[in-house]
Amino acid sequence: MSIPAEVEKQNSETPPSSPIEVIISPFVRFARTEAAGGFVLLASTILALTWSNSPWQHSYHEILERQVTIAFGDFVVTANRHEWINDGLMSLFFFLVGLEIKREFLIGELSSLRRAIFPFIAALGGLIVPAIIYISIARDALFHRGWAIPISTDIAFTLGLLTFLGSRIPIGLRVFVTALAIVDDIFAVAVIAIFYTDRIHYWSLALGIAGVVASLIANILGIRKPAVYAAIGVLVWWAVLNSGVHATIAGILLAFTIPVRTSLKKSQFLEQSRWLLDRLEAAQPHSFEEHSIIHTLERKAELADSPLHRIEYGLQPWISFLVMPLFALANAGVDVTHNLAGALRHPVCLGIALGLFAGKPTGIWLFSWLAVKTGIAVPAANVTWRQMFGAAWLCGIGFTMSLFVAGLAFVDDALLSIAKIAILGASILSGICGSVILGRSSATRDEQVAADL
Repeated sequence: MSIPAEVEKQNSETPPSSPIEVIISPFVRFARTEAAGGFVLLASTILALTWSNSPWQHSYHEILERQVTIAFGDFVVTANRHEWINDGLMSLFFFLVGLEIKREFLIGELSSLRRAIFPFIAALGGLIVPAIIYISIARDALFHRGWAIPISTDIAFTLGLLTFLGSRIPIGLRVFVTALAIVDDIFAVAVIAIFYTDRIHYWSLALGIAGVVASLIANILGIRKPAVYAAIGVLVWWAVLNSGVHATIAGILLAFTIPVRTSLKKSQFLEQSRWLLDRLEAAQPHSFEEHSIIHTLERKAELADSPLHRIEYGLQPWISFLVMPLFALANAGVDVTHNLAGALRHPVCLGIALGLFAGKPTGIWLFSWLAVKTGIAVPAANVTWRQMFGAAWLCGIGFTMSLFVAGLAFVDDALLSIAKIAILGASILSGICGSVILGRSSATRDEQVAADL
């Protein structure tokens, strides 16, 4: 979720009023851009690759493997830093994904069957074709658990590149890719829950489900304090972590229980705010009455906003600039100095790389084309098929989700390293090819418009 353009423009046009604002304003403007999270994620990836292939690579692994214990009375969790990032912080990432999915189903591109069918079918193609390519290449039973690695799309990198390409990219294409990535995340979460759960401890799972039900009841009762849902969330995360189901599923389930209704209707907010603003205008500067009115306005604005939107808006910067960069730093580090040629010829590497680089764009474009030609779906407005293929190729950037699934699929360090090399290579090539196609298609379209004029 990004800040609306009107708000961003208004904020950018307001001159800094203090020395500290003058210093930090360039960083604030950068953080507000949609591509900022992608740039930070890329920087973390480069740092991880550089560090893990440097003379200090032992310190990289030593830091990640160091044990950390968090305890509150009898509540004790001990894990290494790598596990805390993948099982703990990434639960917040999946929680945000769940909030975005719920929002899309309520008011976004997935809110009606007619609008949802096109990105849904496209995402289905982007799941089936890469999986078939992987299975057909990595045929050994030892490698089959990696079939889901090439089915994912990294929404941060993909949308970041679309933003980097500028305003010449049609709005319809951005909306389509966003909706597709959301559906893609739904598929990925379902795959993780179904295919990457080995043993289930039913008492812990029952406790986790009870926590989700408690969160839902709090929603029904009209509780709107995010702190209440945060407390329930910690309990659910701990229970699901001990159940055998991956802890990130807890984030998705909890997100669906967050209230979307507001405590104050828009008409009531406008009426009460106008009355308060009139009183504020008449109040003495720096008086108790002035401060009281300002605090009341803040409270009214909070009541007029839904908890789902408030939490999503507040969580987004932490996910973009802390959680995902840490995940990249902890998971993208792979030693490419030893037997790289052998790794590139490995069936797992070929299956993942071809699945992401060739299977993902082919599946998305082919299923989209068939859906339109058969009349099942309506294509995105003002988008050419060439632009569709360019965007589909960008969706071959698996990165975050692919690395995450790879960590679940392979416990063998050698296979995991091979998978990481394939993911990184295919993601880079997909990003380059997709950007080139979209850049050229936009330039061609501009030339056609100029010729018509």
